[in-house]
Amino acid sequence: MPSSAGLRTNGSPNGAAADGRSDGAEKAPSVGFIHPDVVRAIRAVLVELGADLDGLIAEAGLDPRLSDASSKPVPFTAIGRLIALAADRSRCPYLGLLVGQRTTLASFGLLGVLLRNCASVGDALRALEAHACVRDRGAVIGLGVHADIAVLSYAPHEPEVEGAVLHLERALATVTNILRGLCGPHWAPLEVLLPRSAPRDTEPYTGFFKGPVRFDQETAALVLPAALLEQPIAGADPALRQRVEDHICHLEADQTSTLTDKLREYLQTAVTRHRCKAERVARLRLVNRRTMSRRLRAEGKSFRQLANEAQFRVAKQLLADTIMSLAQISDCLDFSEPAAFTHAFRRWSGMTPSAWRQANQPETTRH
Repeated sequence: MPSSAGLRTNGSPNGAAADGRSDGAEKAPSVGFIHPDVVRAIRAVLVELGADLDGLIAEAGLDPRLSDASSKPVPFTAIGRLIALAADRSRCPYLGLLVGQRTTLASFGLLGVLLRNCASVGDALRALEAHACVRDRGAVIGLGVHADIAVLSYAPHEPEVEGAVLHLERALATVTNILRGLCGPHWAPLEVLLPRSAPRDTEPYTGFFKGPVRFDQETAALVLPAALLEQPIAGADPALRQRVEDHICHLEADQTSTLTDKLREYLQTAVTRHRCKAERVARLRLVNRRTMSRRLRAEGKSFRQLANEAQFRVAKQLLADTIMSLAQISDCLDFSEPAAFTHAFRRWSGMTPSAWRQANQPETTRH
C-alpha cells in the first residue's frame, strides 16, 4: 500500500513539509474500499514476475483504470479478485506476501508520517489502530495486550471473499515493514498467525518475517513482546505528529459511516475474541443498549443480525482456507459446542459446515 503522501515532502527527513500543510492528495476511502496503491504494488510485483497485469485486469472483468495514477479508492472485493487471479496465473501462492513487502514506512503516506513521529512504538500502533481507515476501510486493525504479549490483528470486513486470504498476508507483511521502519531493519515478531493452510513452500514466509509462522489459525496477526510497546521512537517530532493527526482527523470527519458500519467494524475483530456481546459493545460506544437497538432498527438492522453476519463470514473463510476442525472453528466463534455451530451454519447457508467446506475448499487446501 505505498502512497502519495498527504503532506508535501520538500526533502523533509520525516516525509512531510515542516509546516505540515496538506497537498490534498490523500482522501479517506468509503467503507469497503482501500487505497489504489495496492493495485500499483500488484502491478510492480507482476512486472517483476513477467506477468501481464493489464490482461489480468481484463480477465477479472475490472476497470482498466484501476492501475493508473488515480487516487480514487478501490473496492476491497475488486482487488481480492485481481490478486487471486494473479496468484493463480503467476503460480505464486505467496503473491500477497510479495505485494505487502513493497510497502515501507516511508511510502505509507500521511499515516506513515504520523506513525514515525509518535513517542513510542505502542503509541504508533495505537495510532495505526485508530487511523488505518484513512487508507484501508476493507478491514480493521486491532491491538490487544495479554500479560507480556501484544497481538496486532488484521480483520477484513468480508473475510470470505475471493482473494481475502492474500489480503491478510499482504497486510501482515506491510505492518512488519512499518515496524521495521520504527524498530530497525532486523526486527522480527515473536510469531505470525495466518488463517490459511500452509503452502508447499513456507520458506518465503519464514524468510521475510524472520520468525515462526503458524498457519491454520483463527485470525491474521503479529504476536509481539508487550515490552516493545514502551520502546521510544528516535527522532520523533511531537509538534509534527499533532499537525498530521489533526489533518487525519479532518479526513476521517469527511467519512460517512452509519452505526451499522461502525458495529460491523468492531464485530469483525471481536468475533474471534469471544466478545460479541451487545452489552459490551454498547458500553464501548458510550450508548446504552436500548438506544443502540433503536438506532439500528432505524437502519433496518439488529445487533444479533450483525453478529451473525460476522460469525458467518469468518466461518466461511476458515472452512475454505484452513484445515481447522469444526470443533476448533466452533470454539473460536464462541459456540457452546460443535452441534450448535452446525445448527447455526445450516440456518445461515442451508448447508452443514462439512458440506459447505467440501463444495468451497480449493484442492490445494485439502489434505
